[in-house]
Amino acid sequence: MTSKATRRRFTAEYKRKIVQEADACTQSGEVGALLRREGLYSSHLVNWRAARERGELAGLAPKKRGPKVQEPNPLATQLAAERREVVRLKAENAKLQLICDVQKKVSQLLGVTLPTMPEDDESTKRSS
Repeated sequence: MTSKATRRRFTAEYKRKIVQEADACTQSGEVGALLRREGLYSSHLVNWRAARERGELAGLAPKKRGPKVQEPNPLATQLAAERREVVRLKAENAKLQLICDVQKKVSQLLGVTLPTMPEDDESTKRSS
């Protein structure tokens, strides 16, 4: 039974060391010998040099595979909080409406008249 192959991961320091050694090679065949000695492919060297040229310090470090984690949008967070608040307030409003309906029915059964709030309409405001 054979063990499952695992992906090799190279440290940033190792990558820098290999790129420096490859850059120091002056004679023909030295880079190939270096790659064979280390068990690397030429594509490793090409990718590591390109990352170095772009100035990506993190480009020489191993990268985590898989989908990138996106930072949450602060407006989306605020919108979600406000939607939760609206749902909470609607539920509270429904409870209060039920309480008012019960009070009206009890007052009708007992024959008690409940005080009403005068409505502010435009005609009463203009005559004052």
